[in-house]
Amino acid sequence: MAARMPRYRHVIWDWNGTLLDDLDYCIGVMNSLLVRRGLPLLDRARYHDVFDFPVRDYYGRLGFDPQTDSFEKLSGEFIAAYDARRGECPLHAAAPATLAAVQAAGLTQSLLSAYRHETLLEIVGHFGLTGYFCQLSGLADIYARSKVALGRAQLASLGLPPDELVLIGDTVHDLEVARELGVSCVLVAAGHHPAGKLRRHHDQVVPALSGLSLLPGLEALRPAGPPGGDAAPLSPQ
Repeated sequence: MAARMPRYRHVIWDWNGTLLDDLDYCIGVMNSLLVRRGLPLLDRARYHDVFDFPVRDYYGRLGFDPQTDSFEKLSGEFIAAYDARRGECPLHAAAPATLAAVQAAGLTQSLLSAYRHETLLEIVGHFGLTGYFCQLSGLADIYARSKVALGRAQLASLGLPPDELVLIGDTVHDLEVARELGVSCVLVAAGHHPAGKLRRHHDQVVPALSGLSLLPGLEALRPAGPPGGDAAPLSPQ
């Protein structure tokens, strides 16, 4: 009996929080800005409560004074601190095996990120993952605005029907982008938005990358990685 082929032909990946495990790193970098100004620090619970797009509004919720700290100034300060040690961020444990499984299943892959484009190319190369992607698309600046326009350009370049694509991300903004593009979306609750928030907006949520293979159309994506971490299959919740 022939193996069931996946419904999708292409996966559009988000980077930060989805493949790159930079949640705690981002919290630490932001705390370095907050402590200099005597503002309340973040832990995971508070971060998950206040972080969202647009990032400008997130900075406001943290208590920064726009009269003394403009959004542009804070963005520059955050990115400088983030970039100084970005090589220390790990991938999510199942990320390499998942990318390999997608490729082995015959699907093509691309990246759509709010990361600055040049930095995205560099860090994906640092992890030796460039060969998995037919396109890598990042924003032109450091201000993490919406990815919708960038996604439309990528979709046009791919030349595939929207119903043959799935976008995999870790935030509600990724869902918003997918809906604007008319493509399917799966959200992974291991990054910058918590599971509860994701599930309030969408019913296709998995706790880790390893749960992707349990969803309709993605059954072929079974990473053959070692046991442990998030490599063990988990049921979507």
